[in-house]
Amino acid sequence: MSIRTPLTLASIEPDAGLRAALALDPAGVVATVTDSGIKGRGGAGFPTGRKWTLAAGAPAPDGVRYVVCNADEGEPSTFKDRVLLDELPDLVFEGMTIAAYAIGAHEGICYLRGEYVYLLDALEACLARRREAGLLGDDVLGSGFSFDVRVFLGAGAYVCGEETALIESLEGRRGEARSRPPFPVVRGYNGAPTVVNNVETFAWTAAILARGADWFAAIGTDRSTGPKLLSVSGDVQHPGIYEFPLGVPIATVLEAAGGADAKAVIVGGAAGTCVPRRDFGRAISYEDVSTGGAVIVLGPWRDLLEVAENLQWFFVNESCGQCTPCRVGSLKLLEGIRRLRRGECTRQELADLVSLGGTMQIASKCGLGQAAPNVFLSLVRSLEQEMLSHIPAGAR
Repeated sequence: MSIRTPLTLASIEPDAGLRAALALDPAGVVATVTDSGIKGRGGAGFPTGRKWTLAAGAPAPDGVRYVVCNADEGEPSTFKDRVLLDELPDLVFEGMTIAAYAIGAHEGICYLRGEYVYLLDALEACLARRREAGLLGDDVLGSGFSFDVRVFLGAGAYVCGEETALIESLEGRRGEARSRPPFPVVRGYNGAPTVVNNVETFAWTAAILARGADWFAAIGTDRSTGPKLLSVSGDVQHPGIYEFPLGVPIATVLEAAGGADAKAVIVGGAAGTCVPRRDFGRAISYEDVSTGGAVIVLGPWRDLLEVAENLQWFFVNESCGQCTPCRVGSLKLLEGIRRLRRGECTRQELADLVSLGGTMQIASKCGLGQAAPNVFLSLVRSLEQEMLSHIPAGAR
């Protein structure tokens, strides 16, 4: 996919952020990241500075802590992390090194999505160059701080995008979400405090140290600071990677991508929210419509229930099967959506499907099951009359 707007990250001076970080003490680095207001760019939106604070302060066995880059970009229609790893890998590894210095870690792991195996050789070569330049390894830039990174190739499981399932996979077990607490910042990889951040998050933290917290905080909104990379796809003239400040109206994104005639937009991928045309004035931000990066544009000819069925089928296949609400609920929801499409549902059955989706959001063990009903539920909420039109007149 093409990069459609200039990327701020491409203009950051190489390793300026790392040099600025090493000129501070670790607490100063954490304070800078905290002051910037950056939240995780993987979708969950947890404050990055808060995560680093917790990991730095957690008791560590033998002083061991870890930094993990979540490069398991498995969300359907999200591809901006792939572009960062392909075109700006140094910036991502720089961000990991800054995080390690901030929390006192000496080992980093880049958990690479199995389908991105074609990036592996280039990433290994980038790491080798950084070691040769003194940017990784013992005594980074003569600072006395040591840190190195290795790449771990995943096996293609969507659930491993969830940080505790990712850690289970790193430890050689099946990727299944852990019960929390304890959270990874307290007890993560090998039982040690672990920071797990997304590819884009590490890239922006390097930029923040290079240009300052105030620079980043001045972009976006009070609660959603900074720029955001968006993977725009679907029924648009110009699919690709776009950068906008958080708080951008959905309509602005559509106009830039050539999709202004859209019927609806799914913001956040399969786990996201379906926004109808009348709500295109809503903002892409953590306080309104949040996303890890995916924006799927649906043209006026699209059958939205067909889209919901397709996404629900994805969750049925990707569920790890560990918990009943996700394992059984996803399948029952898929069956219900298919019945609705065939005109076999009653209004009460539709209400039961909505209730089932709500239960999944509350009772599922991890984000996969909690997000599995999101698109369908948002369709019913925002386009109720269109959903009711699939119910026979006598059953309404």
